[in-house]
Amino acid sequence: MNRYIRFFKPLVDAGVTLVLWGYFIFGFVLFFSPAYAWAFFFAADRSQAFQKRNHLFFKSFVRLMRIVVPGLNISLDKSLAGLGGCVVVANHRSYLDPVLLTAAFEKHSTIVKSVFFRTPVFGRVIRRAGYMPSDATTGFSDLLISRMDQLPCFFEKGGIVFIFPEGTRTRTGCLGEFNPGAFKIARRFDVPVEVLCITGTDRLFAPGRFLFHTCIENHITVRRAGAIPADQVRQLSLKELKQKSWEIMEAGLSDP
Repeated sequence: MNRYIRFFKPLVDAGVTLVLWGYFIFGFVLFFSPAYAWAFFFAADRSQAFQKRNHLFFKSFVRLMRIVVPGLNISLDKSLAGLGGCVVVANHRSYLDPVLLTAAFEKHSTIVKSVFFRTPVFGRVIRRAGYMPSDATTGFSDLLISRMDQLPCFFEKGGIVFIFPEGTRTRTGCLGEFNPGAFKIARRFDVPVEVLCITGTDRLFAPGRFLFHTCIENHITVRRAGAIPADQVRQLSLKELKQKSWEIMEAGLSDP
């Protein structure tokens, strides 16, 4: 990095952060909130309508990142568009990871930290979109049961449940131990597991950092590393299913 870029980089980082988070807040209010309001009052399938609007909003956010972040390239595996009726697991490096997956999948659900369901606006959006709380012991047991009851129809219609089985963002870059939740869902509803690898998001927006990290060469990728078909999901124990998914993801992350 030459001295001129080094001098201007803090200003660019701050400017890009202001643009992106400004769009995230005010773009949602100005451009997307009317569409959510229409879906709330008139959509025949409210959850699906909210999922589609979340998909479009985050897709526009990713498009804006491509435009305003110097040195950034974003590549999403084209085969993601053909996925449906499955559980998707991915590694977790940044808060941008769920943004990318929501932008990739129109019919989707995911597990969200229960505390977010209590927030005034965001909580209503994720509740209406059919997302699942992470903890049933904090007053959300009825909601979680209701979501589980809806999953057979959701998968049958080609829906995707994406989950980050590490549970939290890695601070070391190393793949953490997997929690069993995603694999319990796959086994219970007899659906395949698709394994994705995400790279580069932590370079742009690292854990513990408020500003976006710009003016560097960065290639964000989301690609398919492998899959475990439904018949294998049935045959493998929960421990074996977790281990096989971990090995597929670890190999995918190690593959340049």
